[in-house]
Amino acid sequence: MNSTMATGGGGVSGGATEFLQISLNHRHDPKENQCSSVLVKHIKAPVHLVWSLVRSFDQPQKYKPFVSRCVTKGDIGIGCVREVDVRSGLPATTSTERLELLDDNEHILGIKILGGDHKLKNYSSVVTVHPEIIDGRAGTMVIESFVVDVPEGNTKDETCYFVEALIQCNLKSLSSVCERMAAQDGT
Repeated sequence: MNSTMATGGGGVSGGATEFLQISLNHRHDPKENQCSSVLVKHIKAPVHLVWSLVRSFDQPQKYKPFVSRCVTKGDIGIGCVREVDVRSGLPATTSTERLELLDDNEHILGIKILGGDHKLKNYSSVVTVHPEIIDGRAGTMVIESFVVDVPEGNTKDETCYFVEALIQCNLKSLSSVCERMAAQDGT
């Protein structure tokens, strides 16, 4: 199994809360030809604000910089499918994704990629959002994990590195957007 764990802000994560949440909600069982990883980001914004963006399955472009457009089919709920257009600069232009899990009480979102013109086959991810205190103020810990097939011609390390870089970019953008919104709200 090739799995890694990275934390926002650098360093190795070892917090009891992170470990507990990862063991509860981020357990992937990668097969021999797959890789898996877990990333953690601490955001200086309250959980309700962060969750409002993360749960927006129909509007990922609000914080995901590589998404230029998103069209959903049907009502937003488990099983809903979205067609995502990807900005130039990545080795893809489209992705078809299904909402697998949406729990507004526990703040859990799960997505599976169904297709598209990219190499992310059998990709699924889970994002969880958890309240925490950062510098004496309401903050949020976001944990995102994934499992994906390793494309032919690539190694597990190369595949994980590529996907982690995309997720880290999304989490950094999520942090910037949420912290800016929190500053405007005075929260």
